[in-house]
Amino acid sequence: MTPMLTRTAPIPPTGADRCDRCGAQAKIRVVLSGGDLVFCGHHARAYDETIRTMAIEVVESDSPN
Repeated sequence: MTPMLTRTAPIPPTGADRCDRCGAQAKIRVVLSGGDLVFCGHHARAYDETIRTMAIEVVESDSPN
């Protein structure tokens, strides 16, 4: 029998998640076909156009900070 893959909802970044570019607190999680990346607000804005064209989904932090 072939196992069935189920997709779960992406989890918003938490205070413990760190930007994959600079190590600052992550504000968004970018879901890509090969995995997830997290970015701080600065890098999310810097890469906004690329993120929007490549991402399957973008999940923002629930935290206002």
